[in-house]
Amino acid sequence: MFLFKRRGSLNNGETDDSSQQDAKINELRAALGHLSGHSLKYCDDACLRRYLVARNWDVHKSKKMLDDSLKWRAAYKPEEIRWHEVAHEGETGKSFRANFYDRFGRSVLISRPGMQNTNSPEDNVRHVVYVLENTIMNLRDGQEQISWLIDFTGFTINTNISVKAARGIINILQSHYPERLAISFLYNPPRIFQAFWKAIEYFIDSKTAQKVHFLYPNNQNSVELMKSFFDMENLPSVFGGKATLTYDHEEFSKMMAIDDLKTAKFWEFSDKPCRHMNGHSGPEVAPEEPMPISVSSA
Repeated sequence: MFLFKRRGSLNNGETDDSSQQDAKINELRAALGHLSGHSLKYCDDACLRRYLVARNWDVHKSKKMLDDSLKWRAAYKPEEIRWHEVAHEGETGKSFRANFYDRFGRSVLISRPGMQNTNSPEDNVRHVVYVLENTIMNLRDGQEQISWLIDFTGFTINTNISVKAARGIINILQSHYPERLAISFLYNPPRIFQAFWKAIEYFIDSKTAQKVHFLYPNNQNSVELMKSFFDMENLPSVFGGKATLTYDHEEFSKMMAIDDLKTAKFWEFSDKPCRHMNGHSGPEVAPEEPMPISVSSA
């Protein structure tokens, strides 16, 4: 979602003129030089646009950011993570792709820090990266962003992820998934969360911070904001809606096994022309509709 004030060049290098945007995209592509394999598939026009938006259309800064992401992806290989490698992290349903969308048709991630079940910061981060990649792979046509809901039911300092893991997730999200997050609602966080938040908010850049909102069930502004983004009939009651949130690990694992096959097909090397898909270029693979395992009408 691009919020520009008027047509033509703007402050900080921003532009809403399509020809200027295309020129910037072409300039960035030329600056990147020769790409091949997964890097070539990753760097479609939509991807370059997201990096340019993240850096206010500054080609030099965008190239630096994208170069860093390509190095990270080559080393971390997020597209090669498979569910069976991280399934133990997801047993309690602490983070998963929901089976409903927001009012704008965006896929929804749900996280529940109170369901934290492991102690390894590295495994926690790897699990979130897998869920992010999976959610992006399953974006509807024309969508590039996700909404992230965080439920603090059962949250305690002892059950929360470590500060190290939280910092790692924040860094990866804002450094290597720019403009993927549309909005994040932290719903009814307890007072004890404030100390944890102070330990991590320093690492959140201003663009990401503007997308994070603390919402409370007894605050009318919070209620209205949630209604503006979600259909209350589909939204789980833990977020103020009318549906019931459940998580079936066995059913979710079956869905992820199917998605893993789709991911492998998407990222396979091929010399055949690729179509644009959810901000990536890849073979013809239809997005998977979420299985009805997470939310049911109350």
